Amino acid sequence: MTTLYDFSARLLDGTEQPLSTYRDKVVLVVNVASKCGFTPQYAGLEKLWLDHKDQGLVVLGFPCNQFGDQEPGTESEIAAFCDLNYNVSFPMFSKIVVNGRDAHPLYQWLKHQAPGMLGLEAVKRNFTKFLVDRTGSTVVRFSSDVEPARLAEPIAALLAKAAAPNLG
Repeated sequence: MTTLYDFSARLLDGTEQPLSTYRDKVVLVVNVASKCGFTPQYAGLEKLWLDHKDQGLVVLGFPCNQFGDQEPGTESEIAAFCDLNYNVSFPMFSKIVVNGRDAHPLYQWLKHQAPGMLGLEAVKRNFTKFLVDRTGSTVVRFSSDVEPARLAEPIAALLAKAAAPNLG
């Protein structure tokens, strides 16, 4: 069975990051953008991360320029924007494609595991959120208009569950 841990992605600094690094964590995967109506959600994502990282949450940001050219910057521009405007400290990855035949394999898997409205897999906008449990399995998708603060309860519920033993 495929899990989050079977994928890797490049961080903003170009380092390839195996997502198995986040084994036994509750993971919130979000496609983000700096010129989007939902961009202020960076503040809420950072708050979730700071409030829950010691209990085992990790937020992963994946910049995406697929929706109305809302993330046109380079990786260094994205990093500077996130730092200057939102003091983002959670892991940020290089720009990816989330829909279509060039979609990053992680997003192909996430969309299949947690389809959106009417069972459609395509991501409709930036700041779509996928919540993954400690076993690396997708739990649920949240649309862009769901504010990060509304995720505190489902995240806390997953964090309260003990991590599965690694039977390696």
